[in-house]
Formats: sequence, C-alpha cells, structure tokens
Amino acid sequence: MSGIVTLTAAGAIDATYRIGALRRGTFTRADSYTREVSGKGVNVSAALAAGGADTAAVVVLGVDDVRFARCGLTAPLLRIVEVPGATRVNTSIIDADGATTKVNAPTPPLSAEAWDATIHTIRAELAARTAPWLVLSGSLPELAGTGRLVDLCAVRATAREHGARLAVDTSGAALDAVLADPAGIDLLTPNADELSAAVGRPLLTLGDVVTAAREIIARGVVTVLASLGADGLLAVTADRAVFARADAPYVANTAGAGDAALAGFLLGLTRAPAATAAGEDPLIVAAASAAEWGAHAVAHASTIVAGPPHGIRASVETAPDLVRALTPEGEA
Repeated sequence: MSGIVTLTAAGAIDATYRIGALRRGTFTRADSYTREVSGKGVNVSAALAAGGADTAAVVVLGVDDVRFARCGLTAPLLRIVEVPGATRVNTSIIDADGATTKVNAPTPPLSAEAWDATIHTIRAELAARTAPWLVLSGSLPELAGTGRLVDLCAVRATAREHGARLAVDTSGAALDAVLADPAGIDLLTPNADELSAAVGRPLLTLGDVVTAAREIIARGVVTVLASLGADGLLAVTADRAVFARADAPYVANTAGAGDAALAGFLLGLTRAPAATAAGEDPLIVAAASAAEWGAHAVAHASTIVAGPPHGIRASVETAPDLVRALTPEGEA
C-alpha cells in the first residue's frame, strides 16, 4: 500500500479567535473561538486525507492533551508520540477584514528517548507502505541538554531504508540545517522570504525566484515548490519552471494555506501515472493542484481543511513571464 507519512516533531494546539477589530493594548471579546490539534504535518495529513490519500501523521504531543487529540476530527490520522506536560499553543487572531495575526509558542526541547520513539514510529508507518513519501513539516525541537536540533540524519536514513521520497517544509534554524546538506531531498517547499534568506539576496521577480530555486536544486534537491503568497507558486526543477495561481472565493484564515498547497502538490503527484497515460504533464497537474488546495484553505476558518476544493481552478503557465514583479510584502 502506497501512502504519505508526515512528521510533526513539534506538535501544537491551534487556538483561533475571531474578533471585530484588533487594537493593541485594549480588552477584546472574541466573537468565536476554536481549538484543534495542529502542527504543519497534521495539517498536511488532514488535507491529504480530505483528498482521498492514505496518510498518517506522526506527531509529538504533551500527554496532558492526548485525550483531547483522540477526540478530534483528525484523530484517525494521528500516530502520537507522548511527552510529559502540555502541548504548546499557537494562537491566531482573525479580524473582520480577514487579516490574521499569529503568535506561535516556542518549540520545547525533546528528550533523546522521545526522539528515538518518534523515529521508531516513522519506521513502522513507512514499513506499512510501498514507495511512500515522508514529509518533514514544521519547526524542529532541540535535543534536550545539547543546544542542538534533533538529528535529521536519522530521518533521512529511515526514509532511505524504506524507499521513501522525502519532502521538507520547515524554516529558521531547521531550514538552515537542511540546506547545509540538502542532497537526497526530493521536494523542498520554501516561501519567498525563506528562499531569499537561503540565497542571501532579495527576490523581486519570478525570474529571481527561479534562479534562487535552481541554486538550491544544484545542491541536490530535485524539486523546489516556492510559495509566493497572493502571487501564486512556482514548481521548479533543474530544467523547468511551472507557475500556478488560483483565487480563493474569500479569505477567512491564511494560516495553513502553505500546508494545504503542499498536500495538493503531493496529491497531484500521486495522479502522475494516470496523468501521463492521459497525455497530461505530471508537474503541471501537481502545480495546479497545489494552487487550488492553497486557495481552498484560506477560505476555511480553521487550519484544518474539511474536504477537497470545489469550483476553484488554477491558471497555469509553463513559460511564466520571468520579469513579472512580485507583490511587495504587506500589499497582497
């Protein structure tokens, strides 16, 4: 059985408040409040499941919140690694204009025993699947008492052991660690800011993004899926660049859009044999699917999408205008 296993080494509880207006330093009563188990890998698996894929979400959660996690909509997907205490809480505040203010709790360190248990759980899930994907999503914790991030070599070795293709969606110090030795990564999914930081220069046009992505590809990555926010996304390989963009019916919550886009891309790739047989280009199918799922996600009030996109169609360019300017930050 093929499938997609996601890893969230720093699980979270997502708390989402909807308010009329956010005014700094004042009391505000929320109009509504939701709470759900999250973390980027959980979000990806939820979208994959909504798209009909076989998926499991390996996630590290505090034991205080395991009962809550097992009662949620994503419970059947979760493969929980329990650690002492409570799970960190990430907070989104969404105002009446649809703007999202997000505050994420710091990532707690992980013991060596918990990391070993996490790798063991990944190994078990990959072993149950043929030619799977392993998706490493979200921030990485430090190994307790070392001041260093958990060892990614164990993740890569486990993927290789089971013939799994490896996708990585992370940022900050974890992304720096990945980029220091990215050989063997099949899919890397930075946003424009992360890609800019990786190459050490601003990215102002689509051409700038393609050039930066190919610098990463030259280090050993197969495909870079660059998220450009409201501008769309670019799927870049060593010799191709496909641009895709889709309009959301409305904007309810931008948190989780990148996770849904990654899920959409992987869902598109799972249709590659059928697409090829039908004379379609798998990279085009995957890029379009990513844009549609991303647009679908922003129309959801929560970070977990409940079903596949309907009525959203991406526009795709196989020869994008490389001099097209990106929208400046804050003007989307």
